[in-house]
Amino acid sequence: MSKVTFTKSKENHDESISKHGRSTSSEKGLATFIFSLKNEVGGLIEALKLFQGKQVNLVHIESRKSRRGNSDIEIYVDCDGSHEQLQELTHLLRNHTDITEIILSNISTLPEDDMADELWFPKKISDLDHCSKRVLMELDADHPGYNDDSYHKRRKYFADMALSYKHGDPIPRIDFTEEEVRTWSVVFRELNKLYPSYACKEYLKNLPLLTRYCNYSEDNIPQLEDVSCFLKEQTGFTIRPVAGYLSSRDFLAGLAFRVFHCTQYIRHSSNPLYTPEPDTCHELLGHVPLLAEPSFAQFSQEIGLASLGASDDDIKKLASCYVFTVEFGLCKQEGRLRAYGAGLLSSASELKHALSDKARTFPFDPKVTCNQEFQITTFQEAYFVSESFEEAKTKMREFAKAIRRPFTVHYNPYTQSVEVLKDTSSIGGLVKDTRHELDVVEDALKRLNKHMRI
Repeated sequence: MSKVTFTKSKENHDESISKHGRSTSSEKGLATFIFSLKNEVGGLIEALKLFQGKQVNLVHIESRKSRRGNSDIEIYVDCDGSHEQLQELTHLLRNHTDITEIILSNISTLPEDDMADELWFPKKISDLDHCSKRVLMELDADHPGYNDDSYHKRRKYFADMALSYKHGDPIPRIDFTEEEVRTWSVVFRELNKLYPSYACKEYLKNLPLLTRYCNYSEDNIPQLEDVSCFLKEQTGFTIRPVAGYLSSRDFLAGLAFRVFHCTQYIRHSSNPLYTPEPDTCHELLGHVPLLAEPSFAQFSQEIGLASLGASDDDIKKLASCYVFTVEFGLCKQEGRLRAYGAGLLSSASELKHALSDKARTFPFDPKVTCNQEFQITTFQEAYFVSESFEEAKTKMREFAKAIRRPFTVHYNPYTQSVEVLKDTSSIGGLVKDTRHELDVVEDALKRLNKHMRI
C-alpha cells in the first residue's frame, strides 16, 4: 500500500510550464512535477523529503517510462501548497533532480463539501481498471535488488502482466524460479515457527484451510487465482494483481468492492527476511488468512467504503487507521496479546518486537490512531490493541460518520457496485430493499418458533 493520497488526475500539458489565473503567495495551488532521479542511493526518498520539508502535500505519485525516448524512469508527482511553497520547492528540486516538466494551476475555490461531491471515485467494480494502473514501481537505489539486472527484468515481467490485467480476467499463473521458491521457503519456515505463539486465533484457523485448498507449503508459492477463488467462497473478497505501490485513495477504493490489490513478485533473495516494500510473501502470509475471516473482511470493506469521495485529509486519516489495524494491529485473546496485522505476521523480527515488553501499546481509538506517524524503515513507535474485530469495526463506523461528504454510499453485492445515497429517491430504494430483507428475517423467525412448538 502506498504512503500517499490521490484526488483528481489532471490532463497533461504540452508546454513545459503553464500557469492559469493569478495566484498570491498564500493562495493554495496545484502543481505537477515530472522529474528523473540522479543515480544515487536513496534518491527517491531524498526527493520526497523536499516536499515534506516545504510542507507541500503529496496528492499522487507514480513512476513511468520517460517520454524523452531514453531508458530513464520518470517520477510523476501531483501536489498542492501555497504559491510560495511551490516556488521554493521548484528551486530545491532543480538542485537534486532532473526536472523535465512543471505544471502549475490554481485550486478551485469551491467549499470542501462541494469539492467532495465532485471527486471521482469508482462506482462499479470494473472501474478499478482505471485505478490499478497508477502505481509507483521504480526500485530505489538502496533496494536490495537495485544492482541486479536479472531482478529488474523479472520485476518488469510481473509489472507488465499486472498492468495488462482487466476485471474479469483470470489471474495469470506464474512459473516461479527455483531462487524465488527458495526465498519463499525461508520466509514461510521462519514465520510458521512463530505463528502458534503470536498469531490471533482467526489466523490460526484459516491458515490450514489455505494449505488444503490453495497449496500453501514451504516448497510451493501459491497462485493468486487459486487464492482469489478461495477468498470469494469464504468472504466475497477477490484478488487483483498490482504492479507496485498504489496511492492510499486507490488502494482503499479497492477494499470498498472487496477487492484486495496484491503483488506477485518476490523480494530479493539476498535478504529473504527483509523487504522495503510489499511482496507476495507479505500479501499471502500476512493478509490473505484474515481476509478469509468474515468479520475482518467486513472491517476492511468498511474502511474502503468510508474512503470513497473523502477529502485528502480524511483519506490520510483512514489510511493511518488502516495501517495500524490491518497492517500492524494487535488484539486481546484469552488474556494475551496476539497479532492480526499483516505487517507483523509477515515479519519475524517485528512480530516478536510488537509482542515484547519493549513495544508501546495503546487501546485502538480511531481519533488517536489516525494521527499516528507510520515508520517505513524501523519498527513502529506505537501499536494499537482492539478487544475484537467487532469492537474495531464499531469504532470505525462511528469515526466514519465524521467524514465530511454530502452523501453516503451503500455497496450492492449483487451488482458489485456502489450506490451513492444523497437524495430521497436513492435512500427510498435502499429502504425498500432493507424492508424486504427484514421480511425474510421475520419469516425465518416465525418458522423457527413454529418448529420449536412442535
